[in-house]
Amino acid sequence: MSIVTVVAKLVVKEDAVQTVKAELLKLIEPTRQEKGCIEYRLHQDNAAPNIFIFYENWENMASLEQHLNTTHYKNHVVAVTGLISDKVVHKMTCIA
Repeated sequence: MSIVTVVAKLVVKEDAVQTVKAELLKLIEPTRQEKGCIEYRLHQDNAAPNIFIFYENWENMASLEQHLNTTHYKNHVVAVTGLISDKVVHKMTCIA
């Protein structure tokens, strides 16, 4: 099995932090129930509250791709469109 780890950093526009945070929190429970989701954690930076980091582990790339096609994820994308100033997603495989 090839577990895929995702670390995603979102930089939210200053005036949209609470709106985006609420939308991000809506993703947690349904995503954790998805087949193939091992771990799905959301963090907010203490010094810069407009920065959010997701730390995720998925059974494989197919599970991650299925997540990106769920209704709750697609609804999230629509809800935060225009509210995020930067997004970087790292999809990684553990090597040691």
